[in-house]
Formats: sequence, structure tokens, C-alpha cells
Amino acid sequence: QVQLVESGGGLVQAGGSLRLSCAASRRTFSSYAMGWFRRAVGKEREFVAVISRGGSRIYYGGSVNGRFTISTDNAKNTLYLQMNNLKSDDTAVYYCAAADLPSYSGTDAYTSSTKYRYWGQGTQVTVSS
Repeated sequence: QVQLVESGGGLVQAGGSLRLSCAASRRTFSSYAMGWFRRAVGKEREFVAVISRGGSRIYYGGSVNGRFTISTDNAKNTLYLQMNNLKSDDTAVYYCAAADLPSYSGTDAYTSSTKYRYWGQGTQVTVSS
């Protein structure tokens, strides 16, 4: 069992930055791929970013590539999402999640929310234009 707790959301103006955190209940990053997803009102859940177990592979969703950075602090069992140059379209509830995926898994697996077993409760990010 892995418990995940997100924090760091809030209200920010367009062009600003936020850093989301996801605290894991135990050491997870060597055992699980860790991802960020988001869901905006009236839209489907969207893949944002993922880091594979051990950190050898990182993928970003097309709409955030070049603006967002995913990282981990193994000593703190914490996953981060640094979000820069935020846009109104980034407004959503952001979730972190853990997936028991082998390192050789393909991109489709890493970006599919159905592969993720453990989820946090989400943190709201609102970007004002």
C-alpha cells in the first residue's frame, strides 16, 4: 500500500510558476513509476508527466513539454512538478500516482492512467489570465 499526498496548488497569474509536491508514505521511487495527471472541469483526465522507477526515463505531455519539470527527492520520498510559464489552460486538479511498471514498459503504458494503482487526493491549480 502506498499513500500519496499532494500539496502546493493555488492561484497564480498567467506566466507565473508553481511547484507541486507529492509525499509518499514509504520509499517508492525505486519500485514504482511516478506520474502526474490532471483533470480540468468538463474534460477527461490528462497525462502530464512521468518518471520511471529509478528515474531513467521521463515523459511529458505535449501541452506541458518545455514548461513543466518532474523530479524526485528520494531522501524525502517526495515527487515534484515544477510548473513554469503557466497558462489558463493549465487550470485543473493535479494528481500524483504510482504505477508498478517495469522499466522496459512502452510510452503508452507510462502515459495511461489505467496503469496507475495508487492515487493522491489531488491539489487544485488555478491560473488567472
